[in-house]
Amino acid sequence: MLDDLATPPDNPRVSWLYKAFARPLFFKRDPEEAHDLVLRRLGWASRQRWALGLARCSLSGPKLPVELFGLTFPNPIGLAAGMDKGGTALPAWAALGLGFSELGGVTRHAQPGNPQPRIFRVIEDGALINRMGFNNPGAEAMAGRLRDWHDSGLWPTHPVGINLGKSKITPLADAPADYRYSFELLKNFADFFVVNVSSPNTPNLRQLQDKSALAEILAALQEANDGQRPILVKVAPDLGFGALDEILELVEPHRLAGLVATNTTIERPYENGLYAETGGLSGRPLTRRSTEVIRHLYRQSAGRVPLIGVGGIFDADDAWEKITAGASLLQIYSGMVYEGPQITRAILKGLAKRLAREGFTELHEAVGKEQ
Repeated sequence: MLDDLATPPDNPRVSWLYKAFARPLFFKRDPEEAHDLVLRRLGWASRQRWALGLARCSLSGPKLPVELFGLTFPNPIGLAAGMDKGGTALPAWAALGLGFSELGGVTRHAQPGNPQPRIFRVIEDGALINRMGFNNPGAEAMAGRLRDWHDSGLWPTHPVGINLGKSKITPLADAPADYRYSFELLKNFADFFVVNVSSPNTPNLRQLQDKSALAEILAALQEANDGQRPILVKVAPDLGFGALDEILELVEPHRLAGLVATNTTIERPYENGLYAETGGLSGRPLTRRSTEVIRHLYRQSAGRVPLIGVGGIFDADDAWEKITAGASLLQIYSGMVYEGPQITRAILKGLAKRLAREGFTELHEAVGKEQ
C-alpha cells in the first residue's frame, strides 16, 4: 500500500495562499457568514466537473485505504458532521481529498436553530465555539437534495454518512420515533448513519445518552434498518468513563457498527473572553480529551468496537496520536477552518511517512498501538 504515494507534486502555495490571503479575509467576516459563503461556493463547484477535477489534482493525497463497516474508505480522513448540514456541497468533499463525509446533523423537522450570533472563533487557541442548535432543512428536504445528487451522476466515490439529530420540538419520550422517521427517509441515500445524542446545543438532548433512553432509540432504528446500514453513536467528551462503559454495553445487543468520539465539549480551558460564550467547544482545546475518550473506549472494548476519532486534529501528529490510541477513522472540522483545504493532503502524507518509519504496511496495523 505504501508504494502508492504517486500523488501529484506538493503545492505548498495552496496552504500559504490560504493562510496569507483567504483566511484573513474570511476571518474578517462573521464566522457563520464566512461558513455559508464557502459552502455556497463549494456547492457551485460541486456541479462543475472541471472544478472537481482541478481540486482532485491539487489536493488528493496518498491512498491509505481502510476497510470498515463493510465499506472501503479511500483514506481515513473524513469530514465531520456540522460542516455540510444539508448536503449542499456533497461532491466537493471527495474532490478535496477526503476519504468520507458525514452530512448533517439532520432532524425530522426543518428548524432554524438558535439565535445569532452562534459561532465564535478563539483564533489564538485554534478553537471554535458553536451553539447552532441543529439548524437544517429537515429530513425530507435532505432526501430530495441527495436524490438530485444521485440523479446528476456527481455522487462521490467515497462513503457518505448522515448524522441524525432530534428535532427541538420533539419531546424526549418521542425521540425514538423522531430518529426513526428521519432514518427511514434517508436510509437509501447514505452508506452509514451516526446517532447524535451528544450535541450540547439542543435542550436536554444529552439526557438521551442515558443507557435506557439510548437503547430505545437504537431498537427503533434497527427495527427499521434490517441490517442494511451501519449505525454508530456519537458520544460527548464530557461523559465519565462509567457512562461511556454503559454505552459500550449497548454495542452488541443493538448491533452498533461503532462509536464516534467525540462531539464538542461544554468544558472550557478558562472562563473569560470568548470562552464565556455558551455552546460546544471544538478545535485544539478538545484534542487531549477526545484522545482520552478514544483510548478508554478502545481499551475497554479490547479493540472490538471500531472508533471514529474527531476533536482537534490539525496535522499528521494529531492524527497519529488518535490512530494509535484506537481510532480506525478520523474526522476534521475546525482543522479545516484554520489550516485550509490542503489539510487532508498534508495529514495523509505525514501518516504515510509515519507508517513507513514505524514499519507498518497497512494503516490498521497502527490502530491502538500506542508506544
